[in-house]
Amino acid sequence: MKRILVIGATSSIASECCRLWALKNASFFLVGRNKEKLDNTAKDLLVRGALEVHTFEMNFRNIEDHQNMLNEAIKSIGGLDVALIAHGTLPNQKDCQSNMDLLLSEFSINTLSTIGLLSILANYFENQGFGSIGVITSVSGDRGRPSNYVYGSSKAAISVFCEGLRVRLFKSGVTLTDIRPGFVETPMTKGLQLPKFLVSKPDKIAKRIIYGVENGKDVLYTPSYWRLIMFFIRSIPRVIFRYMKL
Repeated sequence: MKRILVIGATSSIASECCRLWALKNASFFLVGRNKEKLDNTAKDLLVRGALEVHTFEMNFRNIEDHQNMLNEAIKSIGGLDVALIAHGTLPNQKDCQSNMDLLLSEFSINTLSTIGLLSILANYFENQGFGSIGVITSVSGDRGRPSNYVYGSSKAAISVFCEGLRVRLFKSGVTLTDIRPGFVETPMTKGLQLPKFLVSKPDKIAKRIIYGVENGKDVLYTPSYWRLIMFFIRSIPRVIFRYMKL
């Protein structure tokens, strides 16, 4: 039986991960911004086999609330074996280019809040001497593209942060998985013009995430073919890349 903290628990991908873990009789501490959605998710997980489910409503930007949330999680389910960070937003690139307040706000939720959460989780698991952390970033962080470089760079910062943090945690037996999904069919991507053959369902992504986190993978592209796609995109020379519409 695992004790699992899920931050951003009502997102499509996180919800699917929770459903899979519930089948293994896990205990959950779910964190999100909408209490009604959290309560509905909790009821669903209990029906599916979860041992116990607790919820916590939080504005992720309020970094001063992060430690209190973690303390409540540890108290409620008796400690943690796994933590999954799955919150974030997908900003409109053009809006961010003309609105600096919006741009900085997106970095606040996508980057700063996540780094804050990673830091306190790392301290907890390091002192404990075991545990697994998974954080959802994006393949968009592999290279800055004109169509979404605000979002991509906000995720790239997390990936670089994780690279250093992972080495630190390795010495204490704690694993940190940087989860990089490609295009996923979620409310966040609704309305975007995406190539349908590259768009995955959340349940498919969730299966890969469970596998990656439980097996301590360092970097997990999901679906796996995105590793090859991003290898080619990163390999394009800058002199050619500047003329491409990506």
